[in-house]
Amino acid sequence: MNAVIETGQTGKKSGKVLLSSHALKSGQGEHICLLLALQADQHDAKTLEKESLAVIKHALLETEGDPDVRLDGTLKELNGLVKGMLLSGSVADLHAIIALLDRQGTLHVSHAGRAEGYLIRESAASQITEYSKGRPTPAFVHISSGDLYGKDMVILSTQRLLRHVTPAQMAQMAGRGEHLVDDIVHLLEGEKEEAAIATIHIASGGSVVSESPAAPASRTARSRGTSKRRGAVRASGSSVMSKLPTGNLLGAITGGLSRLAKGSKFAGSLATRLTAFQSDLRDPRKKKRAHFLLLAGVLAVFLVIWMGVKLSASTQQHQTREELKALVEQVDGDIQTAETRRLAGDSESANAILQRAEDTARQVMDNESGYYRLEALDLFDRIRTKREEINNITRLSPRSVINLASKNPDIIAQGIIGVKDGEFTVYDRQDLYRVLLNSVEEPDRIGDEELIVHGVPFERYQTSLYQMTDNSVVEIISGTETSMKTEDPSGWIAGKDIETYLRFLYVLSPENNQIYKYERFSNRYAAPVEYNVNGDLAGAIDMAIDGSVYVLKEGGEIVKLFRGEVRPFTIRFAEEDILSGATKIYKVREGNFYFLDPEQAAVVISTDGGATGESSYTRQYLLEGDQIGTLRDLYVDPEETRLYVLDEKRVYAIDLGTR
Repeated sequence: MNAVIETGQTGKKSGKVLLSSHALKSGQGEHICLLLALQADQHDAKTLEKESLAVIKHALLETEGDPDVRLDGTLKELNGLVKGMLLSGSVADLHAIIALLDRQGTLHVSHAGRAEGYLIRESAASQITEYSKGRPTPAFVHISSGDLYGKDMVILSTQRLLRHVTPAQMAQMAGRGEHLVDDIVHLLEGEKEEAAIATIHIASGGSVVSESPAAPASRTARSRGTSKRRGAVRASGSSVMSKLPTGNLLGAITGGLSRLAKGSKFAGSLATRLTAFQSDLRDPRKKKRAHFLLLAGVLAVFLVIWMGVKLSASTQQHQTREELKALVEQVDGDIQTAETRRLAGDSESANAILQRAEDTARQVMDNESGYYRLEALDLFDRIRTKREEINNITRLSPRSVINLASKNPDIIAQGIIGVKDGEFTVYDRQDLYRVLLNSVEEPDRIGDEELIVHGVPFERYQTSLYQMTDNSVVEIISGTETSMKTEDPSGWIAGKDIETYLRFLYVLSPENNQIYKYERFSNRYAAPVEYNVNGDLAGAIDMAIDGSVYVLKEGGEIVKLFRGEVRPFTIRFAEEDILSGATKIYKVREGNFYFLDPEQAAVVISTDGGATGESSYTRQYLLEGDQIGTLRDLYVDPEETRLYVLDEKRVYAIDLGTR
């Protein structure tokens, strides 16, 4: 197979992502390509990469059989490996793609997560991998297969390329030749994306499946060559068979039966027949007939053994099919039971039953036989739909309010500050962008060399306040940038988050297990006082203030502090670990809580909770759409009629109705 494979990868933006690309070739002349994008610690990611290559080498490169069958077995082993590391928490997410180009010119491709494959043929590009809406599954589920022709080109990527280029643009890039991988890497780095890339180029006339008129002749020549080789094998087999010590073997069997003949009439009869057959083998005139009888006997024994094996396998397959059928029926019954519990108002029990149904459906999906796999996929969809119905989850494509990239294509927004409904200030690490309705003004740079760490509004003074990387604090007063001082001789304290309430500025410092409270005077701030008395703030990442201080910790735990002391707080009627991926907490004054989960592209809403600290889960929004990037921040207007969500480049709006 005359194929050229090139690989590459973008530069890393974070130490939590491992990108790797591998091009392998088997002893049978097959080409294998593996791309991985692993979100994990470097040690765990390297371990998964090493184990994956070992599985491919053992199950795909060193195993005989049809390519698609070997690839299917390899994917099952890889899924088991990935599942174990996902469940253990060693790997947070995975995007991977594996391609096998066999000697016949057929390409077999399977992907996991956001990875995709594209085929460029005759100046047209098309996607050849399955596309799934919503959060992609970190497992190999589908195998796409098809023949390649001369001049075909295949692009493999662990990132969705069609988010950034159209099919026509992709075909134009492929037409530029040998720099395609570099062009794609440059494109993705410009979009601040991370991916591993590979291309497979079939030279003109290099494929077994060819569009040229000479293709039938080449296939005929190959077929003839195969016939000759098979003929040689048969001739060699006949020669070996003629030299086997048949007489000695039959003589030993006959002697043994003769010794048994004294106690068994059947054994004596069989010994007589074998003696006659042995004589026929020595008789030149009957030798040929005896050989045919010997071959027929061997064939008959082989057929009996083969039929026994097939019967045993068929029985086992039937048993497996019945067991999987029972599991499918059990899952269907659990879904109906969950619906009954929902109607009775017992959402907690309904969620537990759905979790059990999902675990059972996964047993069907992971079974090596492959039976009822389509039914299992359908059950997963039904379970997801029922869970979303029970938990009041809404999937939507939010309305885009403004595209900040129109002012700065390289912007990576950090936060949003609400001024009033329809008016915001969005900031990145250096600039402030004033957004009014659906227009954005030219950015204003704050500071000369220092970068913005956090930004918050100061409602009491109608200003906005920003903490910088040098631990200074800059306040925008009537549009003027003012550097604010503190009476603390040590200067400002750096923090994980800052918030304002009444005339005070609060700085969250989990390293010191403390929240520092600064009082604002007319043109400066007082020295800080320690607010936290007995709260455990280790792992804190964000906070909100509404009389009490609510601190969000990694993993979704919330610590409520009133006058510095811990108070009870819980969210009832919510799924377990619903806030495990939350990074932002927003509290409307005397209103609801809003939690931002960038990993799930979700916003979770719960009630106030009052003095008792018993908040109640109300609903959840899941944001969908190819243009949505990593969510950064959120804002809700005081009347809670509209929710605004910020990603790296855009502001989106979701209508909430009236409170």
